[in-house]
Amino acid sequence: MKKVLRYVAIVIVLAIIGGCIYLNRLLPIITGYAAKNLASAVFVSGREAKDVEAIDLNFSFIRYARNTVDYKNKTVTSRFLWGKSVAVYREGYGVTLLRGASVDELRKQQYPFDVLNKALAEQDSTIKAELPAGDSAMAARLAPIAKAFVNERAYHGHPFAFLVLHKGGVVAECYDKGIGKDTKLLSWSMAKSFVNALIGIIVKDSLLDIHAPMELPEWQTDGRKAITLHDLMQMQSGLEWNEDYGARSDINIMLHCERDMGLFALSKPLEFEPGTHWKYSSGSTNIVVRYLRRMFPSDEAFLSYMHTRLFAPLGIVNPVFEQDMSGTPIGSSYLYATARDFARFGQLYLNDGCVGTNRILPEGWVDYTRTPAADSGEHYGSLFWLNGNGKFPDVPKDMYYCDGHDGQDIFIFPSHQLVVVVLGYSPKPDDVIDFNTLLKDIINK
Repeated sequence: MKKVLRYVAIVIVLAIIGGCIYLNRLLPIITGYAAKNLASAVFVSGREAKDVEAIDLNFSFIRYARNTVDYKNKTVTSRFLWGKSVAVYREGYGVTLLRGASVDELRKQQYPFDVLNKALAEQDSTIKAELPAGDSAMAARLAPIAKAFVNERAYHGHPFAFLVLHKGGVVAECYDKGIGKDTKLLSWSMAKSFVNALIGIIVKDSLLDIHAPMELPEWQTDGRKAITLHDLMQMQSGLEWNEDYGARSDINIMLHCERDMGLFALSKPLEFEPGTHWKYSSGSTNIVVRYLRRMFPSDEAFLSYMHTRLFAPLGIVNPVFEQDMSGTPIGSSYLYATARDFARFGQLYLNDGCVGTNRILPEGWVDYTRTPAADSGEHYGSLFWLNGNGKFPDVPKDMYYCDGHDGQDIFIFPSHQLVVVVLGYSPKPDDVIDFNTLLKDIINK
């Protein structure tokens, strides 16, 4: 009997040790998610911390994190059990999750406002930042839909912002309490579509061939050397990746534990032949942005190019594209802009890559963007999602869209000259928005 009890005791001790080891590996993700997202919501979006904790952070172990907001130093410290993470806000850069360096070390890096402002001042731009009002009859028809969606939650979810453009004019606009037209909100994976635009502009300048091997030093000794930007943009790189957001999945490790997110993703081994197998990967986009950054002679030059060639011509003023510890914008997830800014971006694609008579994207780029990836089942193009597989059955199949975690979307309807923007916190499967019905009601005449 004593021997049996001894074995039971050993099993229990081993189970406790194993559980602690596993939990210890989760703590950077739990505390990192809480610290980073709370800091960005407070210091970039200007939201109340208590609202963010009650809405955005009220799930799983995240809800149990103890968060301290330091408004003077603009940091957030989040603790859970013996784990701790610190997120730091810096003007221009937004929020960075501290990994492997002190706050003081991080603050030594200053955003190149002088360089950027000079570049913007020298740019000959006639773009108007203000969006015009659209058709009054359509606006009257959509007003009750906007109210029902945002204020009454008639389509489920927790929307913060809702905006509809028709032929470039605003025909519906509604915001949740504490949110307004000047509030910068999180893109999540809609940021990937902005990377599509940035690549298009670089292609237009004849600086890039998306179909050529990327010649990354880390890939030259194996099959990864054949991977192209086109493969990464269509999510068919063949690289091993886990995007399920569960525990220590690749996406969670990358966003919450890694200093250099692109390096983490490009270090993954090859699982399939490049260009043959579709697998959604936020890591792919961070590889791309890391690659693009290194095309420029300096970070200042890269940021200036992004603002003067992409954001400014669209009338997008002061967006925040947050960076990892290596200084690379996190193209997979962390762009902050207003609902109107996101609508301007959708309108760019609706107008075949033009703003007025100014061509921003190369001719044929939007068609390329909407061409289904070979193995995607007609639901993914190039860093944009498609409705070719009828995911939204009551919506035209020519609709394509930018889609972000927890219900961030820009829907583009070529056949109806519409752009629909939805931002907020609507997690799956807890409170997912009924987008099919919402979009059907919007286009119903």
